[in-house]
Amino acid sequence: MFGLTFEKLLIIGVIAVFLLGPERLPHYAAKLGQLVRSLRDLANGAKDRMREEMGPDFDDVDWKKLDPRQYDPRRIIREALIDEDPFAQPERPTVARAAVNENSAYLQRKRKREALGAGEPAPFDAEAT
Repeated sequence: MFGLTFEKLLIIGVIAVFLLGPERLPHYAAKLGQLVRSLRDLANGAKDRMREEMGPDFDDVDWKKLDPRQYDPRRIIREALIDEDPFAQPERPTVARAAVNENSAYLQRKRKREALGAGEPAPFDAEAT
């Protein structure tokens, strides 16, 4: 529990006796007992509420699987990228062709180039440069 050993807890207790004094120590010990009891009741209440809301499926849940300490991002990504059936043939993607716009600027320039004769120079626009 948080790396606390018996010796450390004993030292904390001795320091508490000196700081609080023998008159106030029983009062604070009772308060600590009430706090621990209320936290235990809170945890049990949450557990009972989960059991009530989940119904009979509560006992079937593998809680160790949901433990955040089991989180390994490399394993999760590897499982997500691997196909379920390694022998399945991949489907060939289908490519949808877009409709050709006959009035596009590219096709208009191409038609003009084709309309030029073999010896004709390309049109020149002096204002464009």
